[in-house]
Amino acid sequence: MELNIFNNENEVLAALAAHFVKVANEAIAAKGKFSVALSGGSSPKKLYELLASDYEDKLEWDKVYFFFGDERNVPQTDKDSNYLMAKNALFAPLLIDPDHIFPVDTSLEPKEAAAKYQEVIEDFFDEDELSFDLVLLGLGDNSHTASLFPFTPVLHDRLPGVSEVFLPDQNVYRITMNAPLINEAKQIAFLVYGEGKAVAVHHVLEDDEDIEEYPAQLIEPIVGEIEWFMDIAAAALLENI
Repeated sequence: MELNIFNNENEVLAALAAHFVKVANEAIAAKGKFSVALSGGSSPKKLYELLASDYEDKLEWDKVYFFFGDERNVPQTDKDSNYLMAKNALFAPLLIDPDHIFPVDTSLEPKEAAAKYQEVIEDFFDEDELSFDLVLLGLGDNSHTASLFPFTPVLHDRLPGVSEVFLPDQNVYRITMNAPLINEAKQIAFLVYGEGKAVAVHHVLEDDEDIEEYPAQLIEPIVGEIEWFMDIAAAALLENI
């Protein structure tokens, strides 16, 4: 694990954008394509906007294949849709071929949508391991990542796959890649900034293991590499840096 700590949000975003392009170009040089699982939220939106502007000509975007680490159970036209956010911030500006974009089919019931998305992923990798070149992750104030929320059954999945997650306090469903699938990735990158994340960062990186309370502790790649991209504010409570 590598911690990359920067002075401010802009430096964090620039560093992760450069990392994204580096990993992508290496994958394309090695095998002619790059697969990435995107995260949702306001922080990734700024990353995608940066990639679509400053890095438009630094990557062969027609060789990139986009998936989603998780999705809200809302129509793809809904303002809360991770797909819609990525479409507006990244896909549309770069004129990404729709055949290279793999959104969750949220027109299905959550359990069916999860099963279908797992099929889509398995079909994409065919006979290869289910190993994304890069998985982008964020971190919630409650130490969740993707839609791996505290005290949800998905935390105990043992085989790589996609699951539906019900959040009783919000009375909503989400669809998420589980930890075993994320951990198959060749590269995993957390994007975390702001003082509001400092407590969660400390829990995940330095507290005793408690996956029920701090689900992001589940993210430990099997053979790949994991990097955290943070600002000083998010890293403020870390002692071992």
